[in-house]
Amino acid sequence: MPGMARAAATADAFNAVAEPRRREILDLLVTGERPVNDLVGALELGQPQVSKHLRVLREVGLVEVRERGRQRMYRINGRPLEQIHDWVGGFERTWNERFDALEGVLEELKTEEEDNADD
Repeated sequence: MPGMARAAATADAFNAVAEPRRREILDLLVTGERPVNDLVGALELGQPQVSKHLRVLREVGLVEVRERGRQRMYRINGRPLEQIHDWVGGFERTWNERFDALEGVLEELKTEEEDNADD
């Protein structure tokens, strides 16, 4: 919507992972520390674009960086993801309860259908 204020991408982990390329970067870093050039190659993006995404992830604490000679090595920091995990966990519990209830209804219908078939 025009004129509507938009939250800064660096406000928190939720906003940072809302961008698909940043999620791809996190997916790549799950396996371990990687230099920026590896990320550039894997994502098939330009180095400036990858660096911009890494800066956002670094600012919210989702990635950490260390110098190794002339290379910058990036690794994931999962602590900020805990709040996302906790938030999503509430939905997971709700859906699991709904699926369990649905399974109960389906079992009742199946039993009724089998009873009617026997008559």
